[in-house]
This record gives sequence, structure tokens and C-alpha cells, in this order.
Amino acid sequence: MSPIPLSYTDIAADITAKITAGEYEPGAKLPSYTQLADRYDVSFSTAARAIALLRDRKVVVGAPGRGVFVAEGPSSS
Repeated sequence: MSPIPLSYTDIAADITAKITAGEYEPGAKLPSYTQLADRYDVSFSTAARAIALLRDRKVVVGAPGRGVFVAEGPSSS
């Protein structure tokens, strides 16, 4: 058990680090909000806020009905 739950900014930073490290490549589908909530032991809304922050930063893109994917940008080369 974590003494202090992660914040949505912590989760967004961790996902960004995984993208930078190549764990999630450009175009890769991220886990669902429910899977992220389970993985980070947070609520669904906290996971959704983390993804919304990444979307605002253009790190990920959403495809309605399909999921959330790592953005393919010029920095991926």
C-alpha cells in the first residue's frame, strides 16, 4: 500500500517517462482508464485527468471508440 496516493500529475509524468524511454512508442495504444486506475491504484477520474493532461500537452491523442494513442510528432525521430 502506498502511503500517499499518486496525483494525476504524477501519473502523467510517469506515462511521459515511459513514452520517452520507449516503453510506449509513437502510435501505440495506451491502457484504458480502468486499467490505468488499477495499475496506479487510483480512481477512474484520476486516471482520466492524467490522460486529459497528456492530451492537452499533445503527448497523446484520443480516438473516440478506439482508445488513446501516443502522439506521432517530430520529436519521435
